[in-house]
Amino acid sequence: MKLNVNEWKEFNITKLFDISAGNYYSSDDYDEGTTPYISASATNNGVGQMINLSPDFEGNRIVTGKVECKAFYQGEPFCATSDANVFSPKFTMSKYVGLFLTSIISFNENGKWSYGRQCRVGDSKGIVIKLPVQKRDDGTPILDEQKTFSDDGYIPDWQFMENYIKSLNCEPPKTKIDGRSITSLNASDWEEFTVSDLFKVQYGINMELNACDETTYDDPEGVAFVARTSENNGVSAYVKKINGKEPQPAETITVAGGGSVLSTFVQKRPFYSGRDLYLLLPKTKMSLKIKMFVCTVLAANQYRYSYGRQANKTLPYLALKLPVLRDINRNPIIDETHTYSEKGYIPDWKFMENYINNLPYSDRIK
Repeated sequence: MKLNVNEWKEFNITKLFDISAGNYYSSDDYDEGTTPYISASATNNGVGQMINLSPDFEGNRIVTGKVECKAFYQGEPFCATSDANVFSPKFTMSKYVGLFLTSIISFNENGKWSYGRQCRVGDSKGIVIKLPVQKRDDGTPILDEQKTFSDDGYIPDWQFMENYIKSLNCEPPKTKIDGRSITSLNASDWEEFTVSDLFKVQYGINMELNACDETTYDDPEGVAFVARTSENNGVSAYVKKINGKEPQPAETITVAGGGSVLSTFVQKRPFYSGRDLYLLLPKTKMSLKIKMFVCTVLAANQYRYSYGRQANKTLPYLALKLPVLRDINRNPIIDETHTYSEKGYIPDWKFMENYINNLPYSDRIK
């Protein structure tokens, strides 16, 4: 199905949704649980964590973060922080229509908001989006005299939206691993290693994407340009190879040192690195899956950083807690050469590899 946006009409968001802020809860108010707690996160469908409080909102809602106004569809009941805006539909909204509207809101608003200009409830009520409208056989718009959805009487074409999203469906990935063999993580007996104990920290090639403007193209066969984005594995574009500049090698861990996020990824293919990007080069041989385990632990330190405290010069000294080799009495095995840490702890590489191997869909990792 094609999208002919030139024929779409404008709708004020308040004609379609009631908008309210989420509720603030102190971390002392809840423990780990099964209720999604939606935050201003731009990843993981907006879910910051799962908590044990009763949901504040029913499912079938759209939630946006105040910082970037990135929208997510929430199908199940949830709680939301005060940094999130909750859009409750005034019409009967199917999941597919919700997903369509989520994409439209994100596309329309993402570039307009930032930490210095947040999209709060009042700002959200001023959002205007374009949508396909219901038409007669001769192509003229059907108008609603009650002007339920639009001051001009236009009626959103809900069926088109639903059909469009359904047309995007693809066969879900298949896996032979159901996750039942996952070993529990008991991080209480893990030990600390600094980033510089395990990696050589190297500043990436200081490039701007506009240096590639003449050769930039949206082709996944090109060279990935990795920047500070927290999405798409850090890849912001694909470019043709630049004469005289060799890409960084595949399977390198990249860490965005600027901004408020600690965006860390394992790059699957050779890439160019943008500004404020750090590369972690292992001092010992690590498999791809071990790098993924360490990368996840590194990303868990996101809470330590903000625009006022960026992960740049302090990155080599960041402490990571990892599982270590232990003897039969569960005492740490000490390496007298202190290869991996000043205290002689030895990372349990095999445990890390096995843990990733036992995750659902790990057989899809290539």
